[in-house]
Amino acid sequence: MTLFTNDNVLVPIDFSKESQQALSDTLAFVKDPAKLHVIHVLRPLESTEPGSLWQTVDDATRVDHVKATFYKEFPDEAYQHAQFTVKVGNPSAEIIDYAEEHAIDLIVIPSNGRTGLPRFFLGSVAARVVRFAQCPVLVIRK
Repeated sequence: MTLFTNDNVLVPIDFSKESQQALSDTLAFVKDPAKLHVIHVLRPLESTEPGSLWQTVDDATRVDHVKATFYKEFPDEAYQHAQFTVKVGNPSAEIIDYAEEHAIDLIVIPSNGRTGLPRFFLGSVAARVVRFAQCPVLVIRK
């Protein structure tokens, strides 16, 4: 008997060193890349940002850039078979919604480990995912 199932596993990434390590460790755990879901969530563009004001950047361009970055950072064949998705919105809400839509059995999420005022003001995506996800969540701390 195993503590966690490895049938349908979701790993949110932000391209930090911690999220890259979580992804590679999860791939080793899952063994079958087709069972691995990877999500990156972009925050919506603010209307006051230069790229938005000058109409040089839009969500489709940002999504394409993130996808290209993912396949450049993870060139191994195994990552090509993982289900990679880019969403635009609130990170914790998008992660939870994706997990529910795809019947995810386990979410593996790294924690940045903020404490004190930074955590109070910025919040914690991992904490909100743990609180509201309908499946088990494994938080990896540095």
